[in-house]
Amino acid sequence: MFQDRDEAARRLAERLKGYRGQHALILAIPRGAVPMAKIIADQLGGELDVVLVRKLRAPQQPELAIGAVNEDGWTYQAPFAELYGADARYVEAEQRAQMDTIRQRRAQYTPIRPPISPNGRIVIVIDDGLATGATMISALHGLRASQPAKLICAVPVAPPDTLAKVAELADEVVCLEAPEFFQAVGQFYRHFPQVDDDEVIKLLQGS
Repeated sequence: MFQDRDEAARRLAERLKGYRGQHALILAIPRGAVPMAKIIADQLGGELDVVLVRKLRAPQQPELAIGAVNEDGWTYQAPFAELYGADARYVEAEQRAQMDTIRQRRAQYTPIRPPISPNGRIVIVIDDGLATGATMISALHGLRASQPAKLICAVPVAPPDTLAKVAELADEVVCLEAPEFFQAVGQFYRHFPQVDDDEVIKLLQGS
């Protein structure tokens, strides 16, 4: 469906061109979305930053998100979490572990400045795709509290049921493809390499 993240970003930027020149704040969910958000920010003449959220991993299945936590500590827990053995004690421990990672990443990514305030801004939150939507839900929830002028979720691909959940928290949802059959985000990219911290730091420093 997409050759790589760069192609997906260019296609998203085209769909978002109505925000060109409006000094939008383009927030990437690290790490995969950061190169995409850089392209979109450049295309729209916006400002680039990251919104730090971490998925809560299912017991014995670290790739499965049973929720997510944002930088403020607000936690979204998926309704199916307990089915995978995630009781209250497990969720609390996993939340603490992911908050530690969030603090480490903030210190790495923007060591000489605080996060850019979304207050009063057009804010576009970018991810390279949504599966359960847990991290995007946590990101949007935290950002809404900062009172942006408009809050937009923009992703290349997501299943329809996830888009419906996210739409409850965003003023606008932009999604290029919404296939019914959905296993993982990576299945919709021919080339989907990991993005490392060094690349994220380089992109943020150059913004």
